[in-house]
Amino acid sequence: MTVRAILDTKGHQIQSVEPDAKLAAAIKILADRKIGAVLVMSKGRIEGILSERDIVRVLGDRGAGVLEEPVSSVMTRKVVSCRQSDTVAAIMEMMTSGKFRHLPVVEEGAVVGLISIGDIVKWRVREFETEQEALQNYIKTA
Repeated sequence: MTVRAILDTKGHQIQSVEPDAKLAAAIKILADRKIGAVLVMSKGRIEGILSERDIVRVLGDRGAGVLEEPVSSVMTRKVVSCRQSDTVAAIMEMMTSGKFRHLPVVEEGAVVGLISIGDIVKWRVREFETEQEALQNYIKTA
C-alpha cells in the first residue's frame, strides 16, 4: 500500500502558516481544525513544521511570553518528507525511527499532502477489517 492511496482517501489538503506568523495564531489554527501540526511555508516552499510537541516544549522552556514570537523561532527546521509512491511500511519506519507523527508528501518540489500517524493507523485498521471480512466469507463458503 502506498501513501497515494491514503491521500486519495483522506484528501490532499494541508494547513500552513507563514514563518512570521505569531505562535498564538498558529495554535488557534491547530485548535480550530483539531489537527496536530501545520507546515511552515513561504512562497510555496517548506521552511519547517510546527507540531503540538514543539509548542509544549517551548512553553515549558520559555513560558507564555513565547506566544507572541514568530513561528520560525519555535518550529522544527529539519523536515523529513515522503513521496506518494512510498509504501505505508516505509513511512511507518521513518516516523518510528525519527520519532515524529506528521510527514509532508512532496512531489517535484510541491507539497501535495500531509500524512499523520493517525491516518496510517486508520488505514491499517480498515485494511485488517477488510481482510478479516474476506476470511470470514471464505470460511462460510468453504
